[in-house]
Amino acid sequence: MEYVTKTISFIQVHEGMRTGENVIAAVIPAFNEEVSIGSVVLRSKRHVDEVIVIDDGSTDGTATVAELAGAHVIKVPVNSGKANAVRVGFRFLRTNGYTAVVMLDGDGQHDPEEIDNLLAPILKNDADMVVGSRFLDQKNGTPRYRKFGQSILNRATNFGAKEAHTDSQSGFRALNRRALDSMDFASDGYNIESDMIMHLSSLGFRIKEVPITVKYNIPNVHKKNSVTHGMGVFNSVIGFIGYRRPLLVFGIPGFIIFLIGAVFGLLSMNQEFVFGWGWLFQSMGAVLLVIVGLMLGIAALTLNSLVVLMKVNQTKP
Repeated sequence: MEYVTKTISFIQVHEGMRTGENVIAAVIPAFNEEVSIGSVVLRSKRHVDEVIVIDDGSTDGTATVAELAGAHVIKVPVNSGKANAVRVGFRFLRTNGYTAVVMLDGDGQHDPEEIDNLLAPILKNDADMVVGSRFLDQKNGTPRYRKFGQSILNRATNFGAKEAHTDSQSGFRALNRRALDSMDFASDGYNIESDMIMHLSSLGFRIKEVPITVKYNIPNVHKKNSVTHGMGVFNSVIGFIGYRRPLLVFGIPGFIIFLIGAVFGLLSMNQEFVFGWGWLFQSMGAVLLVIVGLMLGIAALTLNSLVVLMKVNQTKP
């Protein structure tokens, strides 16, 4: 089965490249999805040239069912997270010459019939990445707690990307070859969705959204606690922003803390005490705040210098 699917892939891809046509694949990371993966593969095959399932260390029959449904299956021996599974799939696509890719989940949440809607801006060359948004359609039935959590993650991601997105965590998205070739950044677990947006945005890629529908009444939908998942993604986004914009993340808070410490210090010198504090306590607090503010300022300047140097090196031939 492995040899046959690879042979079919080779013929499809290189025939498409010879005629100048787009050769499109669907990449589906899957972990213990034997109940739903067969249906997702069969329905996706109607819209793409090949379906590639990344079996991320499943302990059930996910790989077998996917192969029987006609997918090319790449097995990852040990479960290593969605980000790694996506990278494995992208590496295969780049090696085999695919010109566009659609990502969707293997649990049945996404509707493969909407693949054409995501691909349309890619094939028209109107976008480099198209994200399927659950929130462009107000009748999508998304639970309120998910909307609340998503709104926080959206704002953090948009801050890092410097542009507005309504569904930064959607795993249903399409990329062209140019965007696919630029997937060279580090990411971990479920952070991959936000990381892709911020990375491509920082490189000037065109990102668009189209409305999608999502099913929540499916078996085995929650593989990770929603709070843990959200906090992990949020921490990753904040880390990315700190790396890209250190003066904003560290410099401004450092200046504010330094200023507060300086004000407390001046008040102590004038024997004026706030909140009923004594001279010693207020003076020690002022010194501490000044030191912390200076440390954050130095860190911001140092990190900003490194970012500038990295950008200069990247632009050198």
